Amino acid sequence: MAQAYDAGGAGGGDNRTKDLIATVSAIANSLMNEVGKVIIGKQENLRRVTVGILSNGNMLLEDFPGLGKTMLSNTFAKALGCKFKRVQFTPDLLPSDIMGTYMYDQKTGEFKLRAGPLFCNILLADEINRAPPKTQAALLEAMEEKQVTIEGITHKLPAPFVVLATQNPIEQEGTYPLPEAQMDRFLIKMSMGYPDRSEEKAILARRKLRGKDDHDVLQITSPKKVVAMQKALETVHVDPAILSYVVEIVQRSREDHRIINGCSPRASQNLFKSSRAAAAIDGRDYVIPDDIKSIALQICSHRIVMKPEAKIRGITGMHIMRKILSEVPVPVIQPA
Repeated sequence: MAQAYDAGGAGGGDNRTKDLIATVSAIANSLMNEVGKVIIGKQENLRRVTVGILSNGNMLLEDFPGLGKTMLSNTFAKALGCKFKRVQFTPDLLPSDIMGTYMYDQKTGEFKLRAGPLFCNILLADEINRAPPKTQAALLEAMEEKQVTIEGITHKLPAPFVVLATQNPIEQEGTYPLPEAQMDRFLIKMSMGYPDRSEEKAILARRKLRGKDDHDVLQITSPKKVVAMQKALETVHVDPAILSYVVEIVQRSREDHRIINGCSPRASQNLFKSSRAAAAIDGRDYVIPDDIKSIALQICSHRIVMKPEAKIRGITGMHIMRKILSEVPVPVIQPA
């Protein structure tokens, strides 16, 4: 736990760095507060999405229909002030429907790109697992390299570019499990969950007070500022002992006898980036072990592929990661 961590030697940043991180923290918390006016009782999820955006990573929201996955994505896009596109994934959706295609312009006599919805800052891929694997695979290049290749020509996507995908549980009729390569490209996978009685009553009370179905959302930031905040994370200090902690967590996920595939090196890099984002949100210019532990389950669990016999017993990647986090020694950082 954090008590075993001595922050005395972890910082060391100059005043300029501290001011920069303080600015990132202020904007990030204002963003979460604004979205929290619409999404009630899901503060942990709001923080995780904010971590994902600052880390320039893609996020997968899995749960049953009607639990606010689409509303969460839409509200974040409005508060971010970013160009937003929504694609409803269906069984007949083609790769060209999301990437775009070249069309012949009779006036100029040339082929011009008719850009698809991928050319945006925030893409809501709604019910992504209702599309066939070929269309799901079309997202891979965009999600990882922030670019698309159409008819052999590569096009850079606007910065920032973040995919917020929603999916229904794979047991639902008409769904396709996402390929492992695509799952690995999601920084975070999380669930919304049902609201409790008090939260659901608050939802209705706010709807009555609002007098309309739509929500008024203030713009907190802009694409240019989001990119600047992402770059600012490079100033957050990460002690070598923290790096060893991340490596040990990821390595142990590959050693469990119940799994086929453990976490990839992409998982360790994502833990590294996300821990910096978590620290910045809290106004710190250094990472502590709790920054890792607060997000590790959502970053690592979905990358673990279980053996069939483990699946039958109901063991999941979440169980594996909880065990690992409880067993890996928390580093003690000595003062500089």
